[in-house]
Amino acid sequence: MTSSFNWADVPKGHDNPLSYAVSARDRTVIEMVNHAVKHKQVMLAFQTVVPSANQHQPAFYEGLVRVLDETGRIIPARDFIDVIEATETGRIIDCLALEKGIQTLSENPGLRLSINMSARSIGYSRWTRILRRGLKSDPTVAERLILEITESSAMLVPELVVGFMNEVQRKGISFALDDFGAGYTSFRYLKDFYFDILKIDGQFIRGIAHDSDNQILTAALSSVAEQFDMVTVAESVEKPEDAEYLAQMGIDCLQGYYFGAPTVNPPWQERGMTQASA
Repeated sequence: MTSSFNWADVPKGHDNPLSYAVSARDRTVIEMVNHAVKHKQVMLAFQTVVPSANQHQPAFYEGLVRVLDETGRIIPARDFIDVIEATETGRIIDCLALEKGIQTLSENPGLRLSINMSARSIGYSRWTRILRRGLKSDPTVAERLILEITESSAMLVPELVVGFMNEVQRKGISFALDDFGAGYTSFRYLKDFYFDILKIDGQFIRGIAHDSDNQILTAALSSVAEQFDMVTVAESVEKPEDAEYLAQMGIDCLQGYYFGAPTVNPPWQERGMTQASA
């Protein structure tokens, strides 16, 4: 997103022009997302996750929320999610993402899909109603739905997340710990979470074939996942040599621009509905 901030707009006597600029930017972002929600200009973009042993056959897809701004541009979540995550609008975005994800699963019986959520949406009545309604209307949705929670979000309220996961996993839904390694997970909680999938943050994956530090760190994170019986997914795989290295080191699944950028045009409609099991 481009900024239209003008230093001349800073009110006289404001002690911190930088904080004012940040605040003005955040207000613009919130207004943009609120406008998109109000006019139902929220959608999912889909990115393929492939098994490292069979990189031509998808294991599942991730549904990433997108909004349209007033000019019709598609705005990715990274440009607004940090600003809205702790707000009511953030919870509504979570609701819309879940609603569209469940609808996509219902319309495509052979599909497996992951949807992002914030730990702040746990217990949010609208989000809970959407989940319950979706599971009731199509009993196959649960076993094909993966809920992704970032490491930083999970650690906000770890006890609440653990209880929520225990309840929902009994219905057949899987959970992925997103961006693992980017935050400050307490291993005391990690053994209680029982995530099914661990997604290793892209900062450890980019260029891994030629980066000995990333090789060691990724191996350590993969060892943690193996200990807790979690499927590993390497994020931000962008080069063939990185994909080959990750496959050789035993990472289960790969995701990144090397296999395709997120697209609002469902990729399974082009490749067919065949999926490998993750």
